[in-house]
Amino acid sequence: MKIMKILLIVAGFFVLGLSVHAQETPSVDEIIDRTNKAAYYAGDDGRSKVMMTITDAQGRAREREFNILRHDVSDGGEQFFYVYFQKPSDVRKMAFLVHKHIDRDDDRWLYLPALDLVKRIAASDKRTSFVGSHFFYEDVSGRGVAEDSHEIVEVTDEYFVIKNIPKNPGNVEFASYTVWIDKNTYMPMKAEYVDKSGNKYREVEALEVMEIQGFPTVTKSRVRDLAEGGETVSKFMDIEYNIGLDENIFTERYLRRPPREAR
Repeated sequence: MKIMKILLIVAGFFVLGLSVHAQETPSVDEIIDRTNKAAYYAGDDGRSKVMMTITDAQGRAREREFNILRHDVSDGGEQFFYVYFQKPSDVRKMAFLVHKHIDRDDDRWLYLPALDLVKRIAASDKRTSFVGSHFFYEDVSGRGVAEDSHEIVEVTDEYFVIKNIPKNPGNVEFASYTVWIDKNTYMPMKAEYVDKSGNKYREVEALEVMEIQGFPTVTKSRVRDLAEGGETVSKFMDIEYNIGLDENIFTERYLRRPPREAR
């Protein structure tokens, strides 16, 4: 009987040890890698319709409607994005193209139909307003994970809380930003940006997340300007993954002549 009790106690400690080990916090590099892939690399490619509502500090609202296409060259690696605007009339037929790189600055182009002009967006402009919204050009394809140093500052029942500090602070307007990452899905649920005076001035939040084709997917997000006021809310609809988009779609020549997949 005593032997049985001892065996049960030993077994209990063994199971407890397995449980504690299973709940160990992953390294910050693993969290960042899994979060980047969950947020930007679902499937091999994807397509979505986006309804964007831009509200200024006085409460006046404007809307944008566009389709966005994505193609992954490799999982966690290079990507292509194509954005084609449909409404309202002042932005209709505008197109935005991104070639996302891992080891250098992304390439970005914007087609302005009113001028019949393809404009190259400089790397220094990546943190400027995306078509008048509170989103930045960089938000479309995501910030490169190697551009910041990362630190786990808190682990709660629901979230990994990661503080990110830019390696080249002169290239950005923020001193740091903190991200709350869902521990189950590795989706970033909220990000708060602090300026160089230590004030929180910008907040990005996932308002709704759904599972689509087996992938956790943000279907509604919001950016708030905490310094000047105003916000932009984006709703994502008709989301599809693994649709077999041709890589040739994501070239400069299709800026003036959008592919049927984007219309």
